[in-house]
Amino acid sequence: MAHENSRIRVTDINGVMRVEFVDRDILDEASIRRISTELVQRIEAAANPQVLICFRGVEHLSSAALGTLITVNSLAKKRGGQLRLSDIRPSILEVFVITKLNKLFHISDTAEKALEGFGKV
Repeated sequence: MAHENSRIRVTDINGVMRVEFVDRDILDEASIRRISTELVQRIEAAANPQVLICFRGVEHLSSAALGTLITVNSLAKKRGGQLRLSDIRPSILEVFVITKLNKLFHISDTAEKALEGFGKV
C-alpha cells in the first residue's frame, strides 16, 4: 500500500506496524493531513492494529500533528489494537508532558523497548 508522496515509511515487524517519518520537521498542514489519511487507512484496514510510531530523526512537531496522534490512538483502540510511540527527542517530549499527552500515550525511549511492550520481540 505505497502512497505517492508518502511522508511516512511503514514496515511490518512481527505483526506490528512500525511507522517512521520521512521529514525531520512535521509542521506543514498538508503533510500532516497526508500522514493522517495514510495512517487512518492503514489502521482501518487492520484487525487489532498494533502500531509503533518511531520519532527517530524528527526535530519539530506541530500541535496539528499531536491532534493526528490522538485520532490515530483512539482509532487503534477502537479496533482492538494499541499505539505506542518511541524515540521522541527531549524538546518534543516536553510538549507531550506540558499537554499531559504523555499520560495518554505509551512512550518508550527506543523502538526496541516499545516492541517489547507489544510482546513482539
